Amino acid sequence: MKQFIYKTIIILVAVIVLFEFTIGNKISQVYEKIDVVSTKEGRKDSVNKIREELRRAIKKERYLSEEDAKLINDFLGKIRKELNEAQ
Repeated sequence: MKQFIYKTIIILVAVIVLFEFTIGNKISQVYEKIDVVSTKEGRKDSVNKIREELRRAIKKERYLSEEDAKLINDFLGKIRKELNEAQ
């Protein structure tokens, strides 16, 4: 009976340690990211980062490569065509 209890305790501790190093770690990372977004300072930081990226994008001469621009233009043309057909 003693061996069963010892083995059960050892397995239980091993499962808890394994959980903490695998799934528990990922859950903690997700909670940290949620905390950053849910706090007022975190939202301000996110807005400031977006503003900085927009400033950098405005300074660039060209936003898209010619291939990307053509691809987006073709995609938007197809959407316009489908919207016009729906009317």
